[in-house]
Amino acid sequence: MSVAFTREEDLEATAADLPDRPVSTHANLVTPEGLAAIDAELASARAAYGAAQSSGSIEADRTAMARAARDLRYWSARRANAQLVEPGEADGAVRFGGGFTIEREDGRTQTWRIVGEDEADPAHGTVSHVSPLARAAMGRRAGDEIIVAGQPCEIVAVQ
Repeated sequence: MSVAFTREEDLEATAADLPDRPVSTHANLVTPEGLAAIDAELASARAAYGAAQSSGSIEADRTAMARAARDLRYWSARRANAQLVEPGEADGAVRFGGGFTIEREDGRTQTWRIVGEDEADPAHGTVSHVSPLARAAMGRRAGDEIIVAGQPCEIVAVQ
């Protein structure tokens, strides 16, 4: 058989079989800002799906359709199981949606806010409620010691 009649690589077919984005098995706790972000992502995914459908020939761009369908399934699932956690009364303990500051042994301080998995961004000071740092800090108060990355740290403030 001639090479002209075979495909060595079919990127469009591969893209059409994109695996689903994994949905966490943890409770999908969200802050009000996190819920708004999920709603925005869901609207964006719906728009992308609609655009991919109306672009004419789906066969011409199966990659866009596959991505849009995958994102739509993911954000629909995340919105369906989202559990909004409203800010509670400040009782001095680290809680979901709240912030806290730690001081490391070397004197560095870091401030974190505990949020939902989809809104966590450690580079911007937010960590998921299922992260080891959040789990160590939840329910603790200023003056309590926690272990972070194997090192003792003190919670010096709770916001």
